[in-house]
Amino acid sequence: MIEVTGATKSYGDLRVLDDVHLRLPRGGVTALIGANGAGKSTLLSCMSRLLHLDAGAVTVDGLDVSTTRGDVLARRLATLRQDNHLTARLTVRDLVTFGRYPHSKGRATADDLVHVERSLRFLDLEDLADRFLDELSGGQRQRAFVAMVLCQDTDYVLLDEPLNNLDLKHAVAMMRLLRRAADELGATVVVVLHDINVAACYADHVVAMRDGVVVHEGSPEQVMQTHVLREVFDLDLRVHRIDGRLVALHVA
Repeated sequence: MIEVTGATKSYGDLRVLDDVHLRLPRGGVTALIGANGAGKSTLLSCMSRLLHLDAGAVTVDGLDVSTTRGDVLARRLATLRQDNHLTARLTVRDLVTFGRYPHSKGRATADDLVHVERSLRFLDLEDLADRFLDELSGGQRQRAFVAMVLCQDTDYVLLDEPLNNLDLKHAVAMMRLLRRAADELGATVVVVLHDINVAACYADHVVAMRDGVVVHEGSPEQVMQTHVLREVFDLDLRVHRIDGRLVALHVA
């Protein structure tokens, strides 16, 4: 379980997290949703120790992320940031192998290589394994970074807006892969999303934020309600059930 207690973070006079209390269930897919500036990415970054809290705490299975040794935490929790820029020219296989660093410390064993091949296969990257990242499309590169994170073989996988810059086809493919990671690999996936309909389709648990606080959380059915979405997005959205799935549409 990831537990957030009194999480507070400010940039100057702007408070981006305001005394957030949250327990994220183990297993499945949890989506963090909300408008721009709601605090989603900041919360995810604090969960993964990419940012330090001004007050409060985050624990992962009882381990305080602010005090736990980095190599210990990295074997429990993997993170994909929103922006991934590499200056080195790497192949897909090189990148995915980096995911084993918390285990191998740079000296890959036969077991590490098994994990690398499994991740390449899981993300359908075997034919691209020896291609350089700068030779790939945006969607292919994004899959490579997700393969690196999954290769880390952690219980928790945190991803900040992994659908950024992906077209509809690649966005759907990415969410299906994350759903499979939860269902087939047993990972607990926490993902920041902008699209409430994507969250409702693929997530088991939805956390809705606004102005640095959690305003609603629960199953997609509990969050996909007109009055809840109005409070979260300040927009009138009508919820429909289409082919068994909940879909929110703007009321013109």
